[in-house]
Amino acid sequence: MTRHHLLDGLRGYFLVFMLVNHIWFDGGNPVALVNHNQLAFVEDAQGFILISGLIVGLYYGRLYAAGRDEEAGKRLRARVWQLYLYTLAVFAAVVAMALLIPGARSGWESQLGSALGPALPAVLLLLHQPALMDILPQYMLYLAASPLLIRLTLAGKGGEVIAGSFALWAAVQFGLHLPLAASLEALAGSVIPDFALRGHFNPLAWQIVFVTGLVIGTLMAAERIDLRPWLAPDRTLLARVAFYVVLAFMAWRLAFTFDLVPEDMAARFWSLHDRTEFSLIFLVNFAALAFLVTWLLSAGVEAASPAARWAGQALQRLFLLRFLRYLGGHSLQVYAYHVVLAYGIVLIDEAVRPVGALGKTGITVLAVASLALPAWLHGRVAVPASGRAEVRRAIT
Repeated sequence: MTRHHLLDGLRGYFLVFMLVNHIWFDGGNPVALVNHNQLAFVEDAQGFILISGLIVGLYYGRLYAAGRDEEAGKRLRARVWQLYLYTLAVFAAVVAMALLIPGARSGWESQLGSALGPALPAVLLLLHQPALMDILPQYMLYLAASPLLIRLTLAGKGGEVIAGSFALWAAVQFGLHLPLAASLEALAGSVIPDFALRGHFNPLAWQIVFVTGLVIGTLMAAERIDLRPWLAPDRTLLARVAFYVVLAFMAWRLAFTFDLVPEDMAARFWSLHDRTEFSLIFLVNFAALAFLVTWLLSAGVEAASPAARWAGQALQRLFLLRFLRYLGGHSLQVYAYHVVLAYGIVLIDEAVRPVGALGKTGITVLAVASLALPAWLHGRVAVPASGRAEVRRAIT
């Protein structure tokens, strides 16, 4: 099992379930119930962003460590520009559908907000983000900050980078970012009538996931960190702690599902639950699950526990599925396609409603299978194999 195969498989897995979660049917999507988010306060975007940060650290960290600073900076700037062009292309595709398909604009009112009206300039400035189009803009911000973060990490200040990232996350939890957001809204509102910031992720909070991955990846690329003592088959303490934390959150999740939580306890719990700002519940649950899955993938197959061996083998088989690895190897193109596809399925649902559980399942399965199309097109037309091979060598 090579590292890049596993990372591609993980990205492919997250892309599949992003699509499943983003397919909205009237009355719900039964396939969306077959998802880890039904058993935890963890979602696919968190894993996708963590893996993205890890890959940036592994690839660009190696370039910076080799003294190829100018090349690394140039490639990062080119990547930011590429992401911006993809963001515009996705938005343009949705706009074209809204203009050409009768009823599309009204059908997407909740997803688009005022993106096709007064907020259009803000969309181009990435300040007003229609639904599902918000990962790429925040990823652009993270890439823009990556040269500084990688240099600091290579200079021996990785701990300080993590501490600063945590401090920024904590500042969001205490609302210290609100005056900045209000000032930005006021400034933009002086030019764009009735302007309001819109985005489903607060990049100042979610950055903690990307930065953690970036620091670990950079240290791995520079061979300045040895993870084997943490991920050895006989070092089970942290894995067991992570398992119990995951189990505790699973109990809470199921208790809410079956309406077993008293109202006053539920109010206290939900006060710490804010997906947009990646609040404490999401951070702790994701950190525990991420470490547990990493340990099982790395050491579980050799662990003394039969349950750990079975779980490790099952996870390896899952994330090494060829279909998932194929999607993960073309993640940007697959992500962009999935946004347009999810918008289109909203219109399909309205046109053929009511759609029974069997019909919804069939549409979802076909949609997932179609994710191979943009991957195939990108692999055959857009990108030379040498470019992909270079990235794979860097993260292997």
